[in-house]
Amino acid sequence: MARACARHILVKTKEEAEKIKKELAKGADFGKLAKKYSTCPSKKRGGDLGEFGPGQMVKAFDNVVFKKPVLEVHGPVKTQFGFHLIQTIYRS
Repeated sequence: MARACARHILVKTKEEAEKIKKELAKGADFGKLAKKYSTCPSKKRGGDLGEFGPGQMVKAFDNVVFKKPVLEVHGPVKTQFGFHLIQTIYRS
């Protein structure tokens, strides 16, 4: 079964997610921005969600983690929780 490890930054608005994504593009540290802005409890770990398999996260999130290129920041991805910026660390 496929496994992946990902981290994310969860915010309330698409605008905020896009602003953070621009900071990341300029070389800002993902973990620091997660700690500063994310509304998810994972922010304590720099947005790290650890390892998980398909189906453990909501579908829109899974689609990014299991289908999009690794180590790139994807998003904003909208779910019922808000808007995510997602980075897959590895996939096996």
